[in-house]
Amino acid sequence: MKLLEIEHLKKSFGSLEVLQDISLSVEEGEVVSILGPSGSGKSTLLRCATLLETMDGGKLAYCGDCICENNAYGQSVYVSKKERQRIQSRFGLVFQNFNLFPHYSVLKNLTDAPIHVQKRNKEEVYAEAMELLKKMGLQDKADYYPCQLSGGQQQRVAIARALAMNPQMLFFDEPTSALDPELTVEILRVLRQLAEEKMTMVIVTHEIDFARHVSDRVIFMDGGRIVEQGRPEEIIDHPSNDRTRAFLQKIQR
Repeated sequence: MKLLEIEHLKKSFGSLEVLQDISLSVEEGEVVSILGPSGSGKSTLLRCATLLETMDGGKLAYCGDCICENNAYGQSVYVSKKERQRIQSRFGLVFQNFNLFPHYSVLKNLTDAPIHVQKRNKEEVYAEAMELLKKMGLQDKADYYPCQLSGGQQQRVAIARALAMNPQMLFFDEPTSALDPELTVEILRVLRQLAEEKMTMVIVTHEIDFARHVSDRVIFMDGGRIVEQGRPEEIIDHPSNDRTRAFLQKIQR
């Protein structure tokens, strides 16, 4: 089952064309890693897919439900706000800089949206949140505030917060880029565990070994386009495109 479908996505900021004719789909249970140099459009692609940016042209759908598609002029037209909110509950996004609410405790960061946005039962939400913290090795940090945690702990809280909404898929925008190597290992371990549990994930990353061993598919982007995509052993070990080859040689030095 296709959880995500993007067709002919275009996005510009002023005269700068950031995304040019991007088409991709993600199957349920699939882990897709997106590689590419800075400025290639990776983060903008995630922001368009998660409705933080509006697309200029193209189609976006989750589980067959269309969020936007082109009108007669080739411009993306979105569904109503209510419909968007309904579809938004199907995915979660984890940022590179955690984006936790600093004035909320760890537990409140996890429980606030499920209770107030999804209108779920409080006791059930709190029980699930504590299970998620236990899964992340943070069950003793429920009453802490983000400023009292390490970067790796904050990122694990951010992942738990996304999972607390019971999404069908998760997006990660360079989840380890703000962390030192030791803390990076913590986060990659969590992502591997989620992959083993068949969580559908789209991960923008520079962690080549992680992408090689955990991904079902790797996408290489450059200049706002998908240059090539395929299985990790094809794209990372035997890239067919010169730009992919040059990028991987540079990053793996």
